[in-house]
Parts: sequence; C-alpha cells; structure tokens
Amino acid sequence: MSAIRSILVHADATAPCAARLRAATRLAEQHAASATALFAVMPSLLMYPFTIAYTPEAVPLMREFEADRRDRAKKLFDQACIDAAGAAASRLLWAETTEEPVRAFTRRAFCADLLVLGQPDPAAPTAADVPADFVASVLVGSGKPALVLPCVGAPEVIGSVALVAWKASRESARALAASLPLLQRAGQVHVAIWDEESPGDEPAPGLEAWLASHGVQATFHSNGRATADIGQYLLSIASDLGADLLVMGCYGHSRSREWVLGGATRSVLASMTLPVLMVH
Repeated sequence: MSAIRSILVHADATAPCAARLRAATRLAEQHAASATALFAVMPSLLMYPFTIAYTPEAVPLMREFEADRRDRAKKLFDQACIDAAGAAASRLLWAETTEEPVRAFTRRAFCADLLVLGQPDPAAPTAADVPADFVASVLVGSGKPALVLPCVGAPEVIGSVALVAWKASRESARALAASLPLLQRAGQVHVAIWDEESPGDEPAPGLEAWLASHGVQATFHSNGRATADIGQYLLSIASDLGADLLVMGCYGHSRSREWVLGGATRSVLASMTLPVLMVH
C-alpha cells in the first residue's frame, strides 16, 4: 500500500468504539486521509426467533432498541468530531446500514485503503451486536489491511515502535507491504523472523534492503523454527520491546461456509494487548 487515503472504521454503541474513532481520526490526520465511521450491527429482527421478532408487541420495542443503539453510536462519533476539531474533524464522515453487518462492511471495505476494527469480546454485554466471526469474516472477505484494536484500549500513539512478524509467505509479504505507510513514520521497527522451510538458508533474503529502499531501517530478530504458539510468543516479544503496533499476516480458510483462522491469528486476536495490523 503506497498511501492511506481512505479509512473505514467499524462503529457501534460500545465503549471500545471511541478508541477506534480516535485512532482513525489520528491516522486520517497523519496521512491526509478521510475516515468513514460505518455503523453496522446485527438488525434486531435477525437476533431473535421469528416467532418472537414478528409479534405485534415486539416490533415497536425492537424499533426503539434499534434507534437507541444508533443514537449511542452517533454520540460517540459526534464526540470524536468535537475532540478532533478543526481540519481533522472535517476528515470524519458518518455512514450507517441496516443490512447484515459482515456483508455490508465487507462491501464498503472494497473501496477503503485501511480498516479499523475492534477485537472480538465474547464477554461483552453487546457481543451479539455483531457475529462472533465479524473480524475474521471481514479480514478474509475483503482482503484489505485492517488495524485491529484490543478491547482493553489502545495507546494514544500507534506505531512509534512496530514489530513485524515475518516468515516466507504471501500473507507476511502482503502485511508488510500494507504496513509501509505506518512503518515509515515509526521511530523503531523490529522484524521477528521464522523460517520453517529452509532453516539453513538466509531467513529473509533481500528483506532488509527492500525495507531500506522504502525508508525503513529495521532491527532483525531471527527465531529459527516456529514455536508451538507463535501468537503468544509474538505478544511476549512485543511486550519486551515496548511495541505499540504488531504487523502480521492473517491466515485462514473456509470450512462449512465459515472462516476458520489459523492458530497464530486466533491466538493474537484472543489475547492481544496492542494494536495489530493484519492482512489476509
């Protein structure tokens, strides 16, 4: 990705949405981009059995529920505009959909350079607002780079110290290319390398020179063969380095019409403590 000009952020009525809006605002200002907040949640008529959803008593209650969710999300957006002020606020746009959220967000994502999503939180009271596999489905369905923020909150500055997870794969290569606009602004860039196929060879031939050609000076950490849980190991390295951004490929495949993520991707999404830029 040569430049970030269009950012699409998932908006809902949850507290973590405020952090996503702040992050999107800062990124839009840094990269002279627009940031569209798309309010996309599961329609209430799809959240309940047909026999309940379409009773005369239920319909007005559901309409009230829908309006309340939308209003709370819009208040978060309006506050983000107030906090941004000036030229930065003019970069923020609001959009909403009543369609199924995965389909609606994925279709809109096709015309965005970067997505801003939130870590799934099954324990949250609003977990049913989007499907459990929302992030996975959008990542795989859109093929676009996504900055996923942890539900515990995100740092004010994202990407001052970046950690890139690298192994010789298409997914890693796409994630690295997509992260260039962020890496070029980073104060420190670290690359953690695994090589499962040819441990006796140079682990990342040409990678240092390629990064340097794009103005990125990196420190390399060679880790040999993959550990049993790469995801947890990456999070541990990120903590040791004081990283505020992790860049990694997203691995996944389709099974029974659902997207099943690879082990490292699942592990990071479940336990993430810092923003993660992922690409499938």
